[in-house]
Parts: sequence; structure tokens; C-alpha cells
Amino acid sequence: MRILISIISTLLLFQVSHAQLPSLIPQPVEMTTGKASENFSIDNHTTQLFISDSKLKPAADFFINYIKKYYNLDLSLTTLPDLNRKNVINLTLTKGVDPNPEQYALSVSSKSVNIHSSSPAGIFYGIQTLIQLLPPSAKAFPLQVQAVTITDYPRFAYRGMHLDVSRHFFEVSFVKKYIDYLAMHKLNYFHWHLTDDHGWRIEIKKHPRLTEVGAWRDGSIIGLYPGTGNDGIRYGGYYTQEEVKEVIRYAADRYITIIPEIEMPGHSMAVLAAYPELSTTPKLPKKVAETWGIFNKFNNVLLPSEQTFTFLEEVLTEVMNLFPSPYIHIGGDECSKIWWKQSAFSQQLIKEKGLKNEIGLQSYFIHRVEKFVNSKGKTIIGWDEILDGGLAPNAVVMSWRGEKGGIAAAKQKHKVIMTPENFMYFNHAQCLKDDSLTAAKFLPLVNVYNYEPVPAELSPAEGKYIWGAQGNLWSEYIGNPAKAEYMLFPRLDALSEVLWSPKAKRNYSSFQQRLKQQLRRYDQMGIKYSKRYWEN
Repeated sequence: MRILISIISTLLLFQVSHAQLPSLIPQPVEMTTGKASENFSIDNHTTQLFISDSKLKPAADFFINYIKKYYNLDLSLTTLPDLNRKNVINLTLTKGVDPNPEQYALSVSSKSVNIHSSSPAGIFYGIQTLIQLLPPSAKAFPLQVQAVTITDYPRFAYRGMHLDVSRHFFEVSFVKKYIDYLAMHKLNYFHWHLTDDHGWRIEIKKHPRLTEVGAWRDGSIIGLYPGTGNDGIRYGGYYTQEEVKEVIRYAADRYITIIPEIEMPGHSMAVLAAYPELSTTPKLPKKVAETWGIFNKFNNVLLPSEQTFTFLEEVLTEVMNLFPSPYIHIGGDECSKIWWKQSAFSQQLIKEKGLKNEIGLQSYFIHRVEKFVNSKGKTIIGWDEILDGGLAPNAVVMSWRGEKGGIAAAKQKHKVIMTPENFMYFNHAQCLKDDSLTAAKFLPLVNVYNYEPVPAELSPAEGKYIWGAQGNLWSEYIGNPAKAEYMLFPRLDALSEVLWSPKAKRNYSSFQQRLKQQLRRYDQMGIKYSKRYWEN
């Protein structure tokens, strides 16, 4: 009987202890909790935010603005240490180097909250954890922060999310909000899909027709592809270079690197509508695409001529001068090679360069662009089709057609970003009978959460080339910010934990319980999310 009572007591103590753990997403590496009497209180009158270095101001500002917006509390910021002050949040850069540069330590007591890191980014991630320790209601006052001690760092160096602004255009205000969502989930790369068949979305001063013509289409299909007709409504938009700079600065303050994508050699109908002389069929009429899908009927492929390469170099020069990112995404996917087959110039080039076929021509095209990008001190990223015909020497591969391309690239000692369609495409439906129009595929929350970015086929040495993973939000059926949020959440939470938390700590049942608190926070923030995410 005594043994039974002891076992029951142990289980109860475990349950109480477990219940007291805060509902954090992603799950930290290490976390212990203190007594309720050791909780920290935030209010208007006593709480102050101290930063040990001016480099920490972006992290401090993020927290101050969040507290003001959602709790209507004003916190003061100081760089003057006050050892006698009891109610203070300390953000401190530590000397030395942590094993992981994004590592942070957070401790909460009744007297203070302390966040330490050897990098400003680590401090910023500590702030995101602190936000999740706040009650998801402005009615709770003063705000109670649970006493905890946390040591935390990410599993993967690349933690990315993508947004397609070509099929549907999103204003700068929403792009900033989108970046905030990534930051709050400790993601550090934003893949900005700026060009495609359906619209060119970035100002290029040397080639103004890209936005004068290429940024606008005369209509969009109605309903699920192939659609029930065309709405005939002129649609488009683009970002000026000043707006791009503004977004880049905004992301940098959140320790997010923006990787721009300029599609080539396929997915170029918007380019060819503006500059038909870059086409294999310059005399045929050209227009910006009005329907979704891959095109064989309409020419969307660039002619691999010197004129085209000069054009691309001029475009990429402006793009690279705008974006401080060391990486430029050049697409390389779904190039309909039928147009090169029918092109006398392309066939002659294949013979002159000793290429096997049109696949070899694509490899030649990508190698040529990479050489130019590398000459500017940048590295290209491409979808896994850039493997076809021979991988460019320094390229990073984004594996979307399953994992095969990523495995092949890792074995060739190239950096890999895993983004297989079946697990990472958030434009797919979240439940079998979704309550809005989506791509006709199914990606439930549990599948995102259970995805493992490092394939079992790779050896430990090869697995180190898996740089990380990325979720993609293609916008064929996402025409407004509310729909984008609906498709993003709560799958972004699952992605966050896959990329940040230790593999051994991932547990879907635990995640589901912690997600309930997160959804209450989304309600507080006014975020639209799928309330049927649990349906499989």
C-alpha cells in the first residue's frame, strides 16, 4: 500500500510540476520553474527596461511597443544601471562567445527579469520568449510573469518562411506584419518571392517597363484551376526601391534576413510582356499571366542570349545593391524547355557549347548567372531543378520536389534548405474540407509538426549540410491579409518548433496543449487563424 501511495504521490507531483510549465512555442532547450511567490510583476509605475548596449535597442523597442499595443502599458528605457532598483527587466550583452551565437539565457524572479546573450539576436529571441510568458489578456493587471530559468538556442541556423507577392500583391504594411509574425516565432529568414509569370513586383530603374507593364495583368481566373472564367479586373502593384529599403530596415531590426527571389529562366511571362525581345518568340503577342499553373501553351522562358544575360545582370545589380543579404534566390524551377527546343538560336547555342540537350542548356544558364552573382560577393539559392544538368559550384539548393534533390545536394557538400511540398507548402488545405478556396492538396498541422528536415538517408557528416527548412505560402488563392494569416496559422507554430527545438523534445501532444495558450494570444492580437486546424 505504501508503495502504491508513493507512486501516486510521485505522479501527482509530476503532473503539478508539468502543469506549471509555461506554454512556450517553440519549446526551449532547458527550462525550470520557480515558486509563484517569485513571479515578476509589470506595471506602469515601477517597471523599467535596462539595456547594457545601444545595439539592444531594437529588442527593447519591440517589447516596449508590444506592451503598449496589447496591454496599454508604458515602459521606460534606460542605459544607466541602477543596482538598487528591484523592478527592472535587464537586457545584457555578455562577453565571450556562446556555443551558438543565437543562444540566450532568461531568468525571472520577483525582483527582476534578466536576459543574457553574447549577441543582439540572442537577446531578441529572449524577448520573444518573455512575450509568451505574459498573460494573453489585457485584463490581468499588473502583468504576472512566471518565475522561470531558461537556457535556449536553435537547432537549425536557417529558419525560413516565404511569401509569394506575384500572384497576389501585399502592401508594405502587411509585409511588415508578416515579418513580425516570423520574428515572434524565432524565424530568421524571409524569402520574398518578388517576380513570376503573374506580376513583377520590384522597381528596377534601368528597366522601368518591368513595373509599368509587367506589374499589371488584365484579369485573374475565377475559382480553382483551371477555373470557371476570368474576372477581367486589372490587377497589380509593385514596391518602389524606397519601400524595399524600408522593409529591409524593418526586418533587420528583427534579426531577419530578406532573401529576394528573381525568377529565371522560366516563370518569366511578366518580363516578356515588358520586353518581348528577350523571348524565343519575340513576334508572338505577350502578356502577364492571368491563370495559374505551368505554361507550355504560353511562352514564359527567357532566350539564353547575350542580350538576356546583360538584362539580367543589370536587374540583379540593382537587386543586390538594395538587399544586404549574402544570398539571392534565382528560381530555376519549372522551366518549360519546349520553347528552347523550338528556338533555332537555343539549339545552335547547345551545339556551340557542347551541351547534351535543353537540360544542359538550363545548367549553362544557371552557371552563367551564378558566376556573375559570385563576382559581386553573393551566393545563389535555387529550387532543386538547378541540380538538373549539373549543380552550379557554389549554389544553395532549396529542395521542394520532395527530399531527393536535397539529399543529392547534401551528398555533393552543398548547403540545403528543405521545403518539400508535402510538408512545407502552407497554401495547401489545413483540413480535408476547408472552409475557403485553397490549392487542391492537404497539409494538416500534425504533418508539419512531425516533419524531420534531416533525411535518414544522410550520414551524420552529410546531414550537417542541411542548413534548415522553410515554409512556403504561395498566393494563387490568397488574395488578402486575413486569408494569408488563416493559411499561416497555426502551422507557423509547428514550423517554429521543428526548426528551433531539440529533436528529442518534440512531442505533438505537448504541442497541442501549449498551442491553446498561443491561440488565446492570437485572439488578443486580432490574428485570423484556422479554428479547424485539428481536423485530419
